Amino acid sequence: MRRSIAIISSLVFLLLTGLFVTVFAQESVNRTVLPIPEPKRQTYTELDVRDATPPKHFEVNAPADAPNVLLVLVDDLGFAGTHTFGGPFTTPTFDQLAGEGLYYNNFHTTAVCSPTRAALKSGRNHHVNNMGSIIETGTAFPGNTGQIPPDVAPLAEMLRLNGYSTGAFGKWHELAAWEASVSGPLDRWPIRQGFDKFYGFLGGETNQWAPFIYDGVHPVELPEDPNYHFLTDMTDQTVAWIKLQKALTPEKPFFVYYAPGATHAPHHVPKAWIDRWKGKFDEGWDTLREQILARQIKSGVVPEGTKLTPKPAAIPDWDSLSADEKRLFTHQAEVFAAYVEMTDHEIGRVVKAIEDIGQLDNTLVFLIYGDNGTSAEGGRNGMFSEMTYFNGVQENVADMLTKLDKWGGPETYPHMAAGWAVAFDTPYRWTKQVGSDYGGTKVGMAVHWPNGINAKGELRKHFCHVIDVAPTILEAANLPEPRVVNGVPQRPMDGISMLYSFDDANATGRHITQYFEMFGNRAIYHDGWLARTIHRAPWEPKPRRPLAEDIWELYDTRTDFSLANDLSGQFPYKLAGLQALFMYEAQKNHVLPIDDRVFERILAEQVGRPDLMAGRTTLTLADGMTGMTENVFLNIKNRSKVVTAEVEIPTGTTANGIVIAQGGRFGGWALYVKDGKPAYDYNFLGMQRFTVSADESLKPGKSTIRFDFAYDGGGQGKGGMGTLYINDRKVGHGRIERTQPRIFSADETADVGIDLATPVVEEIGAEAKSRFTGSIAKVSIEVR
Repeated sequence: MRRSIAIISSLVFLLLTGLFVTVFAQESVNRTVLPIPEPKRQTYTELDVRDATPPKHFEVNAPADAPNVLLVLVDDLGFAGTHTFGGPFTTPTFDQLAGEGLYYNNFHTTAVCSPTRAALKSGRNHHVNNMGSIIETGTAFPGNTGQIPPDVAPLAEMLRLNGYSTGAFGKWHELAAWEASVSGPLDRWPIRQGFDKFYGFLGGETNQWAPFIYDGVHPVELPEDPNYHFLTDMTDQTVAWIKLQKALTPEKPFFVYYAPGATHAPHHVPKAWIDRWKGKFDEGWDTLREQILARQIKSGVVPEGTKLTPKPAAIPDWDSLSADEKRLFTHQAEVFAAYVEMTDHEIGRVVKAIEDIGQLDNTLVFLIYGDNGTSAEGGRNGMFSEMTYFNGVQENVADMLTKLDKWGGPETYPHMAAGWAVAFDTPYRWTKQVGSDYGGTKVGMAVHWPNGINAKGELRKHFCHVIDVAPTILEAANLPEPRVVNGVPQRPMDGISMLYSFDDANATGRHITQYFEMFGNRAIYHDGWLARTIHRAPWEPKPRRPLAEDIWELYDTRTDFSLANDLSGQFPYKLAGLQALFMYEAQKNHVLPIDDRVFERILAEQVGRPDLMAGRTTLTLADGMTGMTENVFLNIKNRSKVVTAEVEIPTGTTANGIVIAQGGRFGGWALYVKDGKPAYDYNFLGMQRFTVSADESLKPGKSTIRFDFAYDGGGQGKGGMGTLYINDRKVGHGRIERTQPRIFSADETADVGIDLATPVVEEIGAEAKSRFTGSIAKVSIEVR
């Protein structure tokens, strides 16, 4: 009797938790606890297998008719970034899918990269993901650490555990900076964040001509192809994966996250694309803004009567520019337009591949053309190397004009002048980084799903946010939001499914309240009203005023589409209420305390975030140790250092190649040997080069090369004296006038025995050409 009661109790427990139906009826499975557990293994009494009935195979399948999902996220492209949204660009893929589906004119992001990506793929606000800013500027405070917590499991993991195949291609930028090494932990690498397949780069940007990319957790060796471009490569990989997945398992839906590094700087694009845009921007950004707004009004993507907001004071009038400035700036825009067009073309190749295998009708496609507004980080003049921005160096027009013919090619790492960013965010005033203006947060978005959307080519005006995408996909797939994932109770999603708006343009909006915060720029949206403060512009190194002294503005977005009419003086009580609501949302979502520092946060020791090298003054490496990103390598900036290498040169060999290098063509340093003679190069942002070379050659056999750099001190980015030794004998001496204070590169690495990606030393080269011809027993770096 007691045993019967126990069995009944167990069955009741299983039924209540959903495990009973999981074991006995797959079609009635409880999907709120993931992973779905396998049934208990059966025991048998039969001696001969021929007498036993085999059990049914356990497999988790997606719900019947669950669609494939293609989630496309373009980088750094603002509201006017497509032809559909009035922009000057050619975007046939976006235009076609918007024309066959829906397009939204009130869809928002977080204003910068990492936060948008984490929020998009989790359905939770960016600070809830610990992504209050980009991962490279993470701090020790909750909301800003850069470490995605386990209680905000990503959508990809939810879909994978519900029977989807999952693949991510392109930019990641969600991995805490100190975790990007072989030492891990690997928990937040893409293949541990729900993706079966990852092919792309981990950081915020990459050199499209020479990227540092991973297939899973394995670095990819670049082909020796002068025409190689990562955007084409990642598309090839995406298309191949989709076709193979459907060939092998045609009934299994896929989830593809396609996130090109385009159109983030560097603006790298083949010349054939650039040539198509010659002369298209000669009228300048002021006239272009007016033309864009006129097209937007004519097409109905913005309401009649929308005002063009004034440019920021730092953006000069086009007519005030010199002939040289106009020549430089128009070409910058031509290159960017080519990059947009190429990106849309590559996205079209993915869509065409899905169509070719007969899956497009049953594929829910989200085209999000911008993870934030267009980037104004190029400042007034733009830059031939974006690394100058992060190191506080202003490039001049005369120097950039000498590189004009190479702009967009492998010898540049370019960004455009901020005036173009303002134009491509028309009708708004501000840009990327400004989370308190729609120019920083609102982007073009289209949804295409023939099997699930009856409306064709219709505009939707509902306020939506990237956190709404994940719950929309779950609802479209007939999947519940899970309560527990991998044993961890989940924080509920902040987003609200947009499915209600798919076939009802007049449906009442459901996303009523949304906070925004980025580097002190902050705002609160509530039921059509927006209260905001502009704390810092992207090109300003410091905030305009202390946080407590910020000036707040008030807008009625229902009648003021472009945020042109500040109503704070008319409705002070409304403004005060919204300010109080912001503080409530900020506390609830780990926004507080607000950190308005930007460049100071690049160096880990200044903000207290974890650092793989924290407390260490030495690092010892050996031949073959490569691919060390800047945040997992000893920080040699703004201090003295000693680099010591034990090498061996075979008899009859003239030594050549890299002993150790960090960075690349647009900033870095290297200890190397050329024609038998050791040398040290410091490449200052690709703008200046300082060389200390030996006056004698290495002899065959074992030798110790030592380079001693005595830093001047007195602040960041100073120079110093360099001395070169062979076997403790001084063989070279010279001055290095300038050093980079904050960063060498977003994705170039430190490598022993080779220089991967682009070369620090052009005469030595990179990749196979730079490989050291001897052997390297040990290389040590010591800082002091």
